[in-house]
Amino acid sequence: MNILITGAFGNVGTYTLNNLLNKGHSIRVLELKNKKNLKILKNIEKKVPDQKLDIIWGDITDSGCVKKAVAGQDMIIHQAFVIPSLSEEKPNWAWEINVEGTRNLLKAAREWGGAAKIVFISSVSVFGRTQDLHPPRIPEDQIRPTDNYSHHKVACEQLVKISGLEWTILRLGAVLSPSLCDIDPMLFSVPLNNRIELIHAADAGSAIAAAAASDRVWGKTLLIGGGKKCQMLQKDFIARVLDEVGIGMLPESAFTSIPFYTDWMDTSRSQKILDYQKRGLDDFIRDIRKTLGIKRYLVRMVQPAVKHWLLKKSPHFLKKGNNRRSPGNTVRGKPVSVV
Repeated sequence: MNILITGAFGNVGTYTLNNLLNKGHSIRVLELKNKKNLKILKNIEKKVPDQKLDIIWGDITDSGCVKKAVAGQDMIIHQAFVIPSLSEEKPNWAWEINVEGTRNLLKAAREWGGAAKIVFISSVSVFGRTQDLHPPRIPEDQIRPTDNYSHHKVACEQLVKISGLEWTILRLGAVLSPSLCDIDPMLFSVPLNNRIELIHAADAGSAIAAAAASDRVWGKTLLIGGGKKCQMLQKDFIARVLDEVGIGMLPESAFTSIPFYTDWMDTSRSQKILDYQKRGLDDFIRDIRKTLGIKRYLVRMVQPAVKHWLLKKSPHFLKKGNNRRSPGNTVRGKPVSVV
């Protein structure tokens, strides 16, 4: 198939791309041209030297560029999206990319006149705060978006459904990435007792690639998560992660008590169709170990300074007047999430 992927050089996107290339599909990528993406492209081409990507450097908000990207494609996998915290800090800019960009893509696909199908990547966030409900979430549950990001996902889901194209919507759980360098203040917006269902980025990429090749997903909304082995509380997850990197626990006062929009999901339907659940938390921990390498030991050497750096990013910790406490002397307590 001829497949267009937006957001192909993102965390999940690279796994999706590699999966589809390895299966022999002809892939076109619509991405922004910058140093980071050029480096990613170079690495991808080294791994699959026999497959040449058709790259269109451009912006999804540029109608002309999008029309060029869509022409001749059998399928569109739409993953490009501005996520928190940027979606909350720059709502108008995020709307233009997320919602208007999706509208551009769908309009171009209709006008091209082909029979392109669309796989839209959505999020568990559309259900809103569900900690007061009995888990698991199912696709038919009421949607209750709570922030710009989840509102944008809901708007795009509706655009996809009324587009006139054949569609499937995949709502992803909390995607695991071994990179711990981009610590965001959103980290502290997840309470310790919040339910979460993790999914390894590689499994998410496998699910998306499998959906593109399936004849059983069209007209369906599917939940994509790691399954029961990846269902836990935030504190259980962070206990493993922070111990692994040598940081140790952060004080509970650094985190909000307001419920967050992650939850356990019933992924039995998606797993039956796509057969993608291969990895769990242990695999993620091994990824962290491999990614950090010797840095794990360096972190342990400067643990108090790293804790202090992390806690400075927490608006809750500072508001509670804890900024003068030494994080190095914090009593070992409940862990928190780095999703």
